[in-house]
Order: sequence, then C-alpha cells, then structure tokens
Amino acid sequence: NVDLPFTVDVTDRVSLYAGVSGSSTQFGGNGWSSFDVTSWNIGVQADIYQQNGGVFPTVTLQSTITQSISNGPLAATSFNNILEFDYAFDKDETRGIIAGMQHTRVNVGSPLVKIDPNTIGYVGGYYQWPSNWKFTGRVGVQSFGGAQLLNLKPIQSFTQPIVRLDLDRMDDNDIRLFGLTAKIMWLPKPAYQLTLRTSLYAVRN
Repeated sequence: NVDLPFTVDVTDRVSLYAGVSGSSTQFGGNGWSSFDVTSWNIGVQADIYQQNGGVFPTVTLQSTITQSISNGPLAATSFNNILEFDYAFDKDETRGIIAGMQHTRVNVGSPLVKIDPNTIGYVGGYYQWPSNWKFTGRVGVQSFGGAQLLNLKPIQSFTQPIVRLDLDRMDDNDIRLFGLTAKIMWLPKPAYQLTLRTSLYAVRN
C-alpha cells in the first residue's frame, strides 16, 4: 500500500494536506495484482496550544476525511480525528511524554452494511538524540464496535491492546527526513504493519 500526501504549512501551527492511496495485493503463490488508486483524502493538523517551555502541554488536533474510489454500493467515507497532548521536558523538545485519543467513524454507501466506530486511547514518550535520530513509543487500547452485514455480524466487537514504535531521522529544524513505523494490533489476533515514510520538499525562497 502506498500513500502519496501533499502538505502545505499554512503557518507554523496549521498544516493542510490532501492525497491519494493505492495498493497491490498478492495471495498465495499468485503474482501481484495491478497497482490501483483506491482512495483520496483531505485533512488539517493544527496546534491548538503550544507549550513553548511553559507548564501546559502542546495540544494538537488532526482531522482527516478519506473517500474510497469505487462505483459500487460499498464505497466508504471515513472520518478520523486525533487529539494529542505533548509535554516536553526541555526547551528544545527532545524528550517528553505524550497521550492522546483517536476516533474513526466509517459510513458505507449501502444501508445493508454498518461499521461501528473505532476508538484508540494511548500514552507514550519520545527521545531525540543529538544526532537527530528520534524514537517514539506508544501503547494503548483499541475498542472497535464491529461490522454488520444484513443481520449477520462477520466482524465482532473487541477491545484489545495496540503498540506503535517510530524511528525517525530529523534535520536541525525538526523536519522529518524519513521514518520507520512498526505497529502491532490485536484484532483480536495480532496483526503487524510496517510503514516506511520519506518526504519530498518544495521550498520557496
């Protein structure tokens, strides 16, 4: 799966972004399917409050709308909101603790399918070395209401742990050059996801 977002920093506190996602799949010994664009998204990320060496943590809100690309009745629109609190222990914000909540709601075009909301609560921390390598760890609990098709419920509700580990290479301005994310989700059986992120920047002088 490949995500291609385009981000514009409106101010040092507000960023707007939009992009598309595509995927290719492989089952068993068969070859890879053709790569197809599967969805587009738009969103905003804003620092509602910045700590700036003060007592109260930075509060960040991120909201994303994702629309699947499908002409069928199962086209879905998802609304994802993340509210995070970041308390830094030093002025340069190289180490600190974080806590947050993520809520996702999915609307399906067909009344025959219903997907209940998914909520994640987490806590964690981060540390950035003088070499600009940054490690962030989060542990939390994921609660999913399940999915229903007609009178059947093929995906049952569950409440299970979730773990996310990030290793990022930053520059001197705290801009991510590339990053690696490992995520373990119990659904209820463990599912593993590995994500590599890299950025292409357009700078206007």
